[in-house]
Amino acid sequence: MNAADGSHQDHPTAADDIAAAVRAVPGVSGLHAGAFGEVGTYLPGRRVAGVRLGADATEVHIAVVMGSSIADVAQRVVAAVEPLAQAPVQVYVEDVTSASEVTESDRA
Repeated sequence: MNAADGSHQDHPTAADDIAAAVRAVPGVSGLHAGAFGEVGTYLPGRRVAGVRLGADATEVHIAVVMGSSIADVAQRVVAAVEPLAQAPVQVYVEDVTSASEVTESDRA
């Protein structure tokens, strides 16, 4: 983040790209940091909540819009993230929200 205005850095990271791709998937209401806020990719001065990059897996933790097919949304997330990921993609649905709700992770 830019310390002056809180915006993303000029050079997004793989975690930023993955987060943007996930947010664009229909049926995803947002990324989710987990029950205790433990899921994220830590970067200098900030973190990307809901995305955990590892050597063995790329974890994506999401909230899904109520009424959406969870299986379909998860499959679309995998399809959106696979081209960007360096490891197999694992999707975890952490919450189901109303269409108007934005998850806490996306407010940060």
